[in-house]
Parts: sequence; C-alpha cells; structure tokens
Amino acid sequence: MDFNGVIIDDEPVQLRAYREILDGEGIELSDEAYFASLGMDDKTFVEAAYERAGKTPETNKVLDITNAKTIRWRDIIAGEMPLFPNTRNFVEKMSEEFALGIVSMAKREEIEHVLETAGLKKFFSVIVSAEQVTHCKPHPEGYKIGFRLLDLARTSAGHLPMTHSECLVIEDSPPGIISAKTNGLRTLGVTNTVAADALRDAGAEAVAANLDDWFPASVRRVFD
Repeated sequence: MDFNGVIIDDEPVQLRAYREILDGEGIELSDEAYFASLGMDDKTFVEAAYERAGKTPETNKVLDITNAKTIRWRDIIAGEMPLFPNTRNFVEKMSEEFALGIVSMAKREEIEHVLETAGLKKFFSVIVSAEQVTHCKPHPEGYKIGFRLLDLARTSAGHLPMTHSECLVIEDSPPGIISAKTNGLRTLGVTNTVAADALRDAGAEAVAANLDDWFPASVRRVFD
C-alpha cells in the first residue's frame, strides 16, 4: 500500500504546509504544481519547486524546508489524525489473510508517527520509506525493494516464496501505479486523489472509490 492518499488523507495537509513554508521563500505553490508532483520525495519536491521558480536553494536550504514541513504537518494533524474513513477496518480485515507492507516516498518518521498514533503499525510487516530509495516513483525501485522485503517476511514466517502476480499494490496516483506495473505487480487504484480515468490510463487493473468495499474474498476474485 501507498501511504499518503491511501492510508492517511493528508495530501491537502502536505500542500498547505508546503505552501506556507515556500511562500516565505518567495515561491508560489499552486494546486496544479503540487498534484503534478505526486510520487516525489520531499527533497525532490522542494528542488522541483525551486527549479520552477527559477531559483537555486542555498546550502542546506532544502533540508531546512523539508524539516520545517514535517513540523508544520505534525502541528496540523495533531488535533485530529486525518485517516480515511474505515482505514482501520480495511487494514484489519486484509491483515487477517494477507501480509501487508507500505511503499511510500514519505519520510519514515511521518509514516511511523501516523501508524503508531493510530495503532496500525502492528498490521504491517514492511515499511519502505524515502530514506531507502534513490529514485522516486514512477521509478520501479521502491516497489522492487518492497516486494523483496515482503517476500522475505513471508518466507521467514514459513510461507512459500511469493510471485509478482501474487502481490497487489494499492495506489492513489499514476506514478505509483506505473512504478508497480513496471515491477510486474498487480494494481488497484483508489480515487482518493485523482480521477479513475487517470489511474486506468496509468495501468490500474481495477479502480475503487472506497477501499472499505473490498474484502479478502473480493480481492482474490478480481485478481486471481
């Protein structure tokens, strides 16, 4: 599973935090520019924002901005964790029959903060975050690492090795779908961030408006 836009409804929060901080640097961040950057990690995102503005960040400025964004993001979600409705129910029922992992370009500290606060961390065998990859989505690296680690977790628990066709990726963005498809993984798009047509155009095999409508049996029926 992806994280931002699949587990937590924080794309608007990320946008707000970045907009406030970049505004202080004299850089305008439009909705269009933000959503065109889905799949980027924080460092790549900030560098792209400077490039669009025709500016060059000073030494350590990118790191300063990404750290400030995380602090502001934490402040905004402190009052109420913006999980998608029924996220917990979906994760719990899927974990009863499937091994679960996260592949995200978010910082690990942000992922773990949400999972620990929401009591969801125990359901995930694997977390792949921005710190573990060199290339952002749509590059296949993230899901390549995620597949290998999830397979290792399963075989360590006594299961047979997993094939690529047995691994389902749940994504809310075209770059994430492309990353998964390039690895030969099955794909389910969820329309939390972009329209269904955009997900299908990227290669999503199925599209859901609400993940909670899905059960282990329906996953098997569609993807077996």
